[in-house]
Amino acid sequence: MTRFDSTLLSRIEDAGLNASAPPQQRWVDGWLVRYSPGKAKRARCVNAVADGRLPLAERLALAAEVFRDAGLPMVVRVTPFTRPASLDDLLAGHGMARFDDTRVMVADLTKPPPPPSLPAGLRLDTVDSNRFAEAVGALRGSPAGQRVAHAERLAQSPVPYRGFLLRDGDNVVACGQYAREAGLVGLYDVCTAEAARNRGLASRLCSHLLMLARAEGARAAYLQVDADNTPARAVYSRLGFTDGYAYHYRAADPAAA
Repeated sequence: MTRFDSTLLSRIEDAGLNASAPPQQRWVDGWLVRYSPGKAKRARCVNAVADGRLPLAERLALAAEVFRDAGLPMVVRVTPFTRPASLDDLLAGHGMARFDDTRVMVADLTKPPPPPSLPAGLRLDTVDSNRFAEAVGALRGSPAGQRVAHAERLAQSPVPYRGFLLRDGDNVVACGQYAREAGLVGLYDVCTAEAARNRGLASRLCSHLLMLARAEGARAAYLQVDADNTPARAVYSRLGFTDGYAYHYRAADPAAA
């Protein structure tokens, strides 16, 4: 992975946590426990951001109770910033399996790129959280409950989102949004309709969003992508993103998570 300043990566981790904050969260002895019923695992997992004082087994039991009451499987997110540093091995010892290897990719926005151009004949609309969540949910085939939870999280986020739909007439062909916090901007929910893929729409849309965020003061960009999503990672690499750090999840039953 590319070596970035550790302070920048730590700030990006904080920004990602802020941007993904759902209304359903609480602290459990140094663990930020999130239990939104939406699709994004970032909003329905444990983030172990402090050492805590209780034995691991007791903390796991308390967190499991929160997820059980919410009707969700317990998922723990493990990052380079997880505390204690040995937590990943400890969770493995408790029979929690590793899954969903993810990369946080980072781009420098201090040097202005060539101005992007959107495809002729297409229209870019700015939409509110409800319309965006419905549109991206339709592209992904998400059930209604997940779309509602997504819209709720976006509307109540402590870091405002700007959502965009790229349309061909009345049809949404691609979408994406960003959340900017001071000089950092995160790209989220970039998705292309199946019939419109392989036309470079995601790349051109992301380039346009980065231009807008840079004009607002963003100097570094980040995003999160599955490690094995080769097509998406190739798109982001062409936009100047490189791997900053990795994270993954653990759960007793990854299939349920």
